[in-house]
Parts: sequence; structure tokens; C-alpha cells
Amino acid sequence: MGAPAVNDALARLTEALSGSYRIERQLGQGGMATVYLAEDVKHHRKVAVKVLRPELAAALGPDRFLREIETTANLRHPHILPLYDSGEADGFLFYVMPVVEGETLGDRLNREKQLPLDDALRITREVAATSSRVAAAAAGS
Repeated sequence: MGAPAVNDALARLTEALSGSYRIERQLGQGGMATVYLAEDVKHHRKVAVKVLRPELAAALGPDRFLREIETTANLRHPHILPLYDSGEADGFLFYVMPVVEGETLGDRLNREKQLPLDDALRITREVAATSSRVAAAAAGS
């Protein structure tokens, strides 16, 4: 998708969510979705809005993303962000979660090159426990 199409989609998304969320900027993009930093207009707080890429929704349908929303909504774990909201606006499927400030693990690894052993073990245990919880929840849905 070229720059004009991306800008058009962002303008449509911004307009579609304007009653609830004010899109500020893109935080990241993955294979299925793009995450934006936004202002929750009602609660005056910063949030992350994850939006299914429209071309994927058109090609594959929304089912996988809707399962992700349902799974996320039912997860309760200290290392998993809660779901604040979800929905559809002008053809965009989205969900909303808290913004986590700070450095990503990838950024830290780029900066430090190697983690101290205690940190690496702690992170590995936390990721394994969280992954286990997510897998169990996904299997149950």
C-alpha cells in the first residue's frame, strides 16, 4: 500500500474514531495490525488502539482478529494488558488497551547487547508463564 493510500486510511480511521479516541501517532505495526497512540476523549487518558489492517480484513475476513479480541478480553494476568474497549468503526476493527511507557525488550537488547543472567532468567520465566496462560485461554475459546 503506497503513502497516499496509507494517509487516506489513517484519515478515515481518525475520523471514524474521533468521537471516542483522538489518534496521535503510530506506535508500531505487525503482520495483522497497526497500533496507534491515542487520547481517550471520555476518560482523558493515553491509550493504545490496535487496528486490523483493512487489506487483511478484506482478504482474510475478521475472524482471527475477533478471536484475539475475545481471548484478550478474558485474560487476567499481571503481564497481560487488559482490554478497555473494542469495536468496528467505518470498516475498521479495533481494540483499545493501556499504553505502557518505557523501553521495549528489543530496544534494551540493542542498547545492552547482553542481559545480566538474573534479568534474562526472570524475563524468560515471565514470558513462559504468560505464554502458557494465553495458550490455555486460546484453547478454551
